[in-house]
Amino acid sequence: MFLDYAALFLIFFVGIFVFYAVIVIHDIPYEIAVHRNHPHQDAIHVAGWVSLFTLHILWPFLWIWSTLYREDRGWGFKHSQHQEQTAEHADLASIQQQLTELQEQLSHLKDQQER
Repeated sequence: MFLDYAALFLIFFVGIFVFYAVIVIHDIPYEIAVHRNHPHQDAIHVAGWVSLFTLHILWPFLWIWSTLYREDRGWGFKHSQHQEQTAEHADLASIQQQLTELQEQLSHLKDQQER
């Protein structure tokens, strides 16, 4: 008789554990999105619930979607901020050099015109 109650308790415990484990697992992409301050957190969360009802068919895509974005580099399709600053500095130096050359040519032309 005791084993019957123990088995019944074990069935309920395992059922409840599996139920909550599935909910926690389906919420992993949303937690990643929150941690990374993802701009589509709410959409990922809703899609996670939809995925729960579709037997997690969407779940791998949600995982990828939530891990693509990082707050420090965005979606990762552009150069890092340091590379951008270096490129901007090189462009600025080039423009300054061209401006100096043009000013010298202009002053040289003015001198020739005055003669």
